[in-house]
This record gives sequence, C-alpha cells and structure tokens, in this order.
Amino acid sequence: MAGTTFRDDLPDVSERPGRLSHWVSDWGTVVIDAVSMVGDIAIFVYRMFAWMFTRRPARGTILRNCYQVGVLSLPVVALTGTFIGMVLAVQSHRQFQMIGLENRLGAVINSSLVRELGPVLAATMLAGRVGSAIAAVLGTMRVTEQIEALTVMGADPIHYLVVPRFLACILLIPALTIMADFMGIVGGYFYSVVVLGIDHAAYLQNSADHVTGFDLFSGLLKSVFFGGIIAIVSCYRGFHCEPGAEGVGQAATAAFVMSFVLILGVDLILNILLDAFYYNIWAPGQAV
Repeated sequence: MAGTTFRDDLPDVSERPGRLSHWVSDWGTVVIDAVSMVGDIAIFVYRMFAWMFTRRPARGTILRNCYQVGVLSLPVVALTGTFIGMVLAVQSHRQFQMIGLENRLGAVINSSLVRELGPVLAATMLAGRVGSAIAAVLGTMRVTEQIEALTVMGADPIHYLVVPRFLACILLIPALTIMADFMGIVGGYFYSVVVLGIDHAAYLQNSADHVTGFDLFSGLLKSVFFGGIIAIVSCYRGFHCEPGAEGVGQAATAAFVMSFVLILGVDLILNILLDAFYYNIWAPGQAV
C-alpha cells in the first residue's frame, strides 16, 4: 500500500513486556506462597513432635479424641467397605468369567482390598468425616480467639489441641483399616458366593493362597502415614484459618482436599518403596 512501510504493518508489542511481567509476578507469588506454606507446616510439625516427646497429653483428652476419631467413624467405614467389596465383585466377575477364572475372584477382591482399597478407603472417610471437623473446630477456636486464650493461660495450643488429635488419628486408623478390609471381604464373599453362585471352597482357597501377611502389613503401614497426614493438614488448616464464618468453611474444605491429594501422592510413593522391598528383600528371604 502507498505510504505504508513494512515496519508499520507489525503488530504493536508495547504491551507485551507488561503482560509478561504480570504473568511472572503471578506465578512468583504462587511459588513463594507454596514454599512459605511448606516451611510453616514443617515448623508446625516440629513443634508438635517436640511436645509429643517432651510431655504426654492428658489421658482424658486422648480418649475423647480417640472416641471421636475411631468409634464414631466405624459405621461409615464398615458400610462403605461392604459396598466396595460388592462393587469389586460385580465389576470383576464378567471379565474373569470370559476367561474361565471366576473361581479366582476371591484372590483379586481380597488382595485389592487389603493392599490398596482398604487403607485408602479408611483414610478418605477419615479425611471427610474427621479431618474436616478438626479443621472446622480449630478454625472456630482461632476465629473466636480461644487459641490465644489458651496461650494467655499458660497452656501451649499445640500440646493441648494438636498432639491428642494426631495420636488419635495414627492409633485408630489401623483399626478402621482392618474394619474396612473385613467388611469388604465379607461383602465380596456374599455377592460372589450367594448372588453369583461361585464355588464356596474355591473362593476361600484362592483368597487364602493369594493374600499374604505382607499384604496386610503394607496396608496397615500405609494407613499410619495416611492418619498422620490427615491430622497434620487438618490441624494446620484450623490453626491458620481466615477470619469469619467463610474462613472456617474454607479451612474445612482445604483440609479435606489437601489431605486427599497428599494421601494419593504418598500412596504412590509407598507402593513403589514397598514393592521394591518385597521383591528385593522379602521374597528372596522367604524363598530361602
């Protein structure tokens, strides 16, 4: 075009540096906040363990938290475990029937429950029922300045509020995991034998042959880590709750979401480590 140079046809890029700096600033803020939160959680955990090994909490405080964490969670864990066992039977039967191995259904159902689904299921129920409640209670105490009142009265909030909840979670979640395993096995057996008509003796024999003590050990070990994650994340979110009723709700929601994501991530890492331990140390030792 007449009177127009090549330079005039180029798009205006004067705003690009500003956009780039804004984008870098946003991501930098996210990274800094994440690193800061990791540091805060590390200090929080250090203070918790320091108090836990320095002075034991009152017996009544631990028993009350154990009742809330363990006893009140039994019905939902048992019911959910039963339905999970039945669902596994429904989903696996058709595939096993197509290859003529429906009698081996008990092996896949029970090993899946004991090694993986039982611990993750119990942890998920604990995070949803107990973790959110812990974050909401501690968040309410933070908003109403009850935590500051404990400090003024000379009681350390970490020792009085966090340590009993942490101990209750790591001590009771193995029992909840065993309950989830047991009810899942019962539910899978009932649906497989009674509804699907699989041979009773073959189902039990294959279950006994393929579910080992290491499977139970690995499931219970993972559950202890899951319980610690739930207690630490929920208490941390409660202690760092934003002001107001909305802040309490956000703390409860964030506690469940963060706990669930960390449970899945730690589950992957523990599975890798336990498989390496089994195939490199446990299985060769058993063979010898």
